[in-house]
Amino acid sequence: MSQEEIDIFLQVVVAVCMGGIIGIERELSKKPAGIRTHMFVAGAAALVMGISTLLIHDFANDFGSVQSDPVRVIEAVIVGISFIGAGTVLKSEKSHNVYYLTTAASILFAAAIGITVGLERYWLALCLTGLVVLTNLAVGNLELKYLGKKEHHTDDVHPQN
Repeated sequence: MSQEEIDIFLQVVVAVCMGGIIGIERELSKKPAGIRTHMFVAGAAALVMGISTLLIHDFANDFGSVQSDPVRVIEAVIVGISFIGAGTVLKSEKSHNVYYLTTAASILFAAAIGITVGLERYWLALCLTGLVVLTNLAVGNLELKYLGKKEHHTDDVHPQN
């Protein structure tokens, strides 16, 4: 294993841990996407960023000068994660309410944190992880207490097969 591969592996481990922190909050809130989902999303995003860097270096070594657009890698991660986020959203036939949008957004945020780790911006990723967890906890409690929103649990919705 090369040093680059070890570095990417460690980045994925860091991203998985940060995604897990967000996932714990979602799991404790009884949301459909929890610890493992957020861990895998953050880790996969960091892995894709790391592999794309290796790929660019490998092509540059083999074929000379290579032009690359790192933004395209980020776009591809976001598009892929959007499908996972969409899979967590439910619309109630009875009440016409939409549920789990916050969980879908937290999955997207976990991917962005993974990208941030993949770009070796560890402190930024750690601060963002804390921000997501604090936002979910604090704003969730404010919604329950002051805005009259009721906590929604997965067993309250019975989607049709």
